[in-house]
Amino acid sequence: MVNTEDLGDIEAVIQDEEDIKAPQCPHGPAVLFEVQCEGEKKGRRFYACSACRDRKDCNFFQWENEKVSEARLLAREQQNRSKLPPFTHEQYCTRFREFASLPLDQKRFCVECQILLLPVEWEGHASHRVLSDITVSQLRRPSLLLSPLENKKSNAQYLFAERSCRFLLKVLSGLGFRKFLCVGTPRLHELIKVQSSENKSSDPMKSLLLDIDFRYSQFYGQDEFCHYNMFNHHFFNGEEASRVFLDFLTEDRSKVVMVADPPFGGLVKLLGHTFSKISETWRKQQEPGLGVSEMPMVWIFPYFFELRILECFPSFAMLDYQVDYDNHPLYKHGKSGRKQSPVRLFTNLCPKDIVLPKEEGYRFCAICERYVSAENKHCSVCNACTSKNGTEWKHCSQCDKCVKSSWSHCSSCGYCVLPNHQCGQTGCFNCGDRGHKLRACPKKGKKNLQQQQQKKKKKKSKSGKAAPGTLNKSGNKTTGKHKRGKHSRGKK
Repeated sequence: MVNTEDLGDIEAVIQDEEDIKAPQCPHGPAVLFEVQCEGEKKGRRFYACSACRDRKDCNFFQWENEKVSEARLLAREQQNRSKLPPFTHEQYCTRFREFASLPLDQKRFCVECQILLLPVEWEGHASHRVLSDITVSQLRRPSLLLSPLENKKSNAQYLFAERSCRFLLKVLSGLGFRKFLCVGTPRLHELIKVQSSENKSSDPMKSLLLDIDFRYSQFYGQDEFCHYNMFNHHFFNGEEASRVFLDFLTEDRSKVVMVADPPFGGLVKLLGHTFSKISETWRKQQEPGLGVSEMPMVWIFPYFFELRILECFPSFAMLDYQVDYDNHPLYKHGKSGRKQSPVRLFTNLCPKDIVLPKEEGYRFCAICERYVSAENKHCSVCNACTSKNGTEWKHCSQCDKCVKSSWSHCSSCGYCVLPNHQCGQTGCFNCGDRGHKLRACPKKGKKNLQQQQQKKKKKKSKSGKAAPGTLNKSGNKTTGKHKRGKHSRGKK
C-alpha cells in the first residue's frame, strides 16, 4: 500500500449526490479522499474509513478506480460482518426487558465485555470482573455504567460534565424546544429521559440519540437510539433506523433542536456536510410557506475551528460558554484541568437569547447583544467583544485587530506573535515563507519525498530490500502496510 502520509496533503472530496459506488468498511460507506503525489499534476483519489484515522483501528484502503477481485470483495464482506454487534437492536431490547424483570440480586453487568448479563450467561463470564445489583438508577444513566471509549484516533468518547449538560438542557428547554436530536451526546440524551420520567408533565421532552457506540442499544429502544456514524451520515440498521430518524423530525410538530458533539479530531468538512443533510431533511418536512431555511442547531467544538465551521454554516455564531467534560484530562474544571476550556457552542440560535450563567462570571454586553465571559472586554475600535479563548485581549493598532495579551507586534514579521518566536517561522513551518501555511507549501512534497528516500536507503542498507509502503521510480506500489494521514476523527 502507498504511505499517503508521506506524499502530501490529503483532502476529503464531497460529492453532490450520494456515491452509490462507494465501498464499505465496518463503519459504513468509505469517504473519498484526494492526495497530491510528488511529480503528478493531478491528485490521486482513494477511499478510506470515515470514522478511524489510524489503520490499527480500521485498515480499509482502495484507490478510486481500482478493480477489486471477487475474492477480496468476499473477504471484505466477511470482515464487515465480523465487526457487527453480537446482537441486533431488536434482540438487545428483548434482553433488556428480560433483564429488567430480574430481582436485584440477579442483575449483573460484565465490565470486561460491557454487557448486561442474563443468568444463563453467568458461567461464561465467571472469570471476568462483574458488577452486581444493578439498580434502575444505573440503567437510566448508562454513560456512568459503560466504560468510555477513549482511543484518541477513533472513538475518543468524552462525556459532558454534569454542569455543562444541565446548562444545555435548561437553556434549550427554556427556549421552547421539546425535542432533541442528540448526535454523539449520550449524557444529554439520558438526562432528558431522566427528567421527563421524573416530571411527568403534560408537555414531555423527547430525545433521539444518534451515536456510533452500539453499546447503547442495550439500554434504549429502537425509537430512542440509532447506531449511527456522523462522518458519513450512515445508519447501521438501514432503512428501519432511517425511518425512526425521519419520524422523529416530523411527528407532533414540536420544536426540535439538534445538539452535536463530534470528536475534536474529526474533519469539519465531513461533519458540516452531514449536518447540512440533517438540516435539509428537517427543512423538507416543514410546512410550506414558513420560510425556514435551517434546522436549529448547536455544534460543540473547540474555538480554534471557528473559521472552518463558519465556512460550512455562515449563519452560526460562537458563544463564550466553556463546555467541560468529566473524563477529559484537560477540558474540565479542577486542578487537573485547564483554567479555560477551549470548547465552545456554535449555533444558529439568536446569541442574546442564550443566557449564560452569571454565577460563573458571564455577563451581557449590550453593544454586542450577547453574553460574554468576564475577561472578554469590549473593544471600542473593533466594536466587538473580541476574545476567543476566555482571556482578556488587547487591540493592536498596527494589525488593526485585537490579539492575545501575551502577544506583541513584530516589525520583522509584520504582525503580532509570541515574544520569543523565531522570525520567519510564523508562516510556513516547512520553508519559512510567510505568504502561505504548511498545508499549501509547494516545497512540502519535495521535502517529504527526500525524507522518504532517506528512510528507504537506511532500511535498504540494513535489509537489502526496499522499504514497504513506498513508491518505486516507475510510480508502482511496493508491498507493505498502508498508513493514512490524519484525516478523520479523534474525540468523543
